[in-house]
Amino acid sequence: MNRSDPLLWPTAQHTTALSRYYRWHARLYDNTRWSFLFGRTELIQAIAIHQQPRRILEIGCGTGGNLLRLHRQFPGATIIGLDLSADMLAQARRKVSARSASIALIQWRYDRPLQPGTPFDLIVFSYCLSMINPGWNQAVEAALRDLRAGGLLAVVDFHDTPFARFSRWMARNHVRMDAHLLPHLNGCCEAITQSVRPAYGGGWRYFSFIGST
Repeated sequence: MNRSDPLLWPTAQHTTALSRYYRWHARLYDNTRWSFLFGRTELIQAIAIHQQPRRILEIGCGTGGNLLRLHRQFPGATIIGLDLSADMLAQARRKVSARSASIALIQWRYDRPLQPGTPFDLIVFSYCLSMINPGWNQAVEAALRDLRAGGLLAVVDFHDTPFARFSRWMARNHVRMDAHLLPHLNGCCEAITQSVRPAYGGGWRYFSFIGST
């Protein structure tokens, strides 16, 4: 990666825009986004087939719904949820407070490894990478450096859409749908399992990916 290229790095303006966006959407997120976020439960079930991780990091944990899924699937694991938005983390904190011993929440812009020298067994991106524009390349690089050798990188996210108007609408909501993520992940990791599936009769497609370092 060319670290001198500003298009690859999150900007202060981008960080501010996303924080402002989720300041208004945090309270509505759980009631409105469920109809878009396909494949999250299936991804976690697929992870369990290949590994029983003890240390898990979720990037862009949002309001914490996926953290609870991870906790139920891997009850003995230590889990860290990371998000850029303090407002989203406030919602997540209400959900995971009863499990605070095994789930920690951190506000962080994931543009560098979180815990160098203390690697994770599993890092999860759930509908997060498509919103990091610019900087998704850098987030993947940070995850690969945060994983132990043989650790798993698991991603579920938007892939593409045949409808330009829908793509523009999603872009206004900070989501990029250019089928750009899956090829990059395949170039970074050894794929264990992956799929691309249609949503709403092909209105858009989402993908899931599990790869090993």
